[in-house]
Amino acid sequence: MAASIFGILNRNLAELKKIFAISFLIIYLFSTTELRQLLKMPLLVEHFIEHRKESKDLNLWQFLYIHYAYGDLPDADYEKDMKLPFKSHDNYVSSISNSYISILENISVTKPLLFSEKKTFSAKDPFLLYTFLSNIWQPPKTC
Repeated sequence: MAASIFGILNRNLAELKKIFAISFLIIYLFSTTELRQLLKMPLLVEHFIEHRKESKDLNLWQFLYIHYAYGDLPDADYEKDMKLPFKSHDNYVSSISNSYISILENISVTKPLLFSEKKTFSAKDPFLLYTFLSNIWQPPKTC
């Protein structure tokens, strides 16, 4: 019995996750893209019906051609025309950050300088006094 309850809960939880994911995707798309223009579709139908009352032989293709192909020509119903979907842009904030990594075509690595001559110091070095080197290993004179 407990196993069947957990099975039902798991299925319901999976369906709930799916509903939340789809809901968040729709909210995101409608808030950051021009998909919100689709919410104006009832205005398009209403405006088409108004034009259809004026001229009975007007079909949908001609209506769309008049309102979208000619641009924004001011006419008697210019205010209603501008409320149609995809006729004007809504003022919304969309933030897109692009980061560019410059491609360096000529990358040259300079070879480090190597010193081929090794200088070793010895007691017979003419620049060092022999007495100076011998004094290093003497015990201190005063305590």
